Amino acid sequence: MRWEDGRRSENVEDRRGMRAPRGGMRLGLGSVAIALVAGYFLGINPLTLLGALEGAGGVAANVSDSGSDQSPPLQPGQDPAADFVAVVLGDTEDTWTEIFASAGAQYEPPRLVLFTDAVRSACGIAESAMGPFYCPTDRKVYIDLGFYRDLRDRFGAPGDFAQAYVIAHEVGHHVQNLMGTAGKVHEAQQQGPQALANALSVRLELQADCYAGVWANHADKARSVLEQGDVEEGLNAAAAIGDDRIQRQTQGHVVPESFTHGSSEQRVRWFKRGLESGDLRVCDTFSERGA
Repeated sequence: MRWEDGRRSENVEDRRGMRAPRGGMRLGLGSVAIALVAGYFLGINPLTLLGALEGAGGVAANVSDSGSDQSPPLQPGQDPAADFVAVVLGDTEDTWTEIFASAGAQYEPPRLVLFTDAVRSACGIAESAMGPFYCPTDRKVYIDLGFYRDLRDRFGAPGDFAQAYVIAHEVGHHVQNLMGTAGKVHEAQQQGPQALANALSVRLELQADCYAGVWANHADKARSVLEQGDVEEGLNAAAAIGDDRIQRQTQGHVVPESFTHGSSEQRVRWFKRGLESGDLRVCDTFSERGA
């Protein structure tokens, strides 16, 4: 992926190594959802994660404080991994600003928080084991860069474009938040049974995959960011984190009713759909039967 000469976003908060006061936080539905998703996603007991979210027994690891936004700006070349994140985030900003403007709307970019071990967000305290996530309350994307080692070593999805896909997917959730889609889905989830909540979660995640593909399409057309093999890296990453593959790895069998992100086939298909078309209209996962 050609990224070195890209524009660096100024919306990156580097909280790595920072600590926050001990003590619990009141959990919202978003925090509970994060813990439950992590249980399916990474094979971790959700009760353990909820205990961490509540601050039970205090926070043993470094916890980056959500009130600390005064970290020094990232300098190009100083930290290649963080530099890459800043460039990809900047590219998503340019892409979505253009897409929103074409529809007569204004794009409000999210901030992206880099953290180590654990972080305090408006959705609660989250540990690195939960993976990258988007908090709609504070409109921020959170990521521990150690996740990329897991993506490469545990999930078998190496490559810089695979890493970019992860960021673009979380930014896709921000787009859903701005468009009101996320709010409507969360309201419907609260009013229905768990099976409906899971099904709606899958459609929300698949749409974020499609939006990640839309970003890649526009970014490549405007700035020629893709190199040979990049598309395969992205598709491989989408397949690697399908619910069916993760459940098979962690528990030895697949329970489709518990899916929250979609199968490998679904994730690849929707990411590819956005990538090939570059058109938001093809990302309506809620209208298509069976998604």
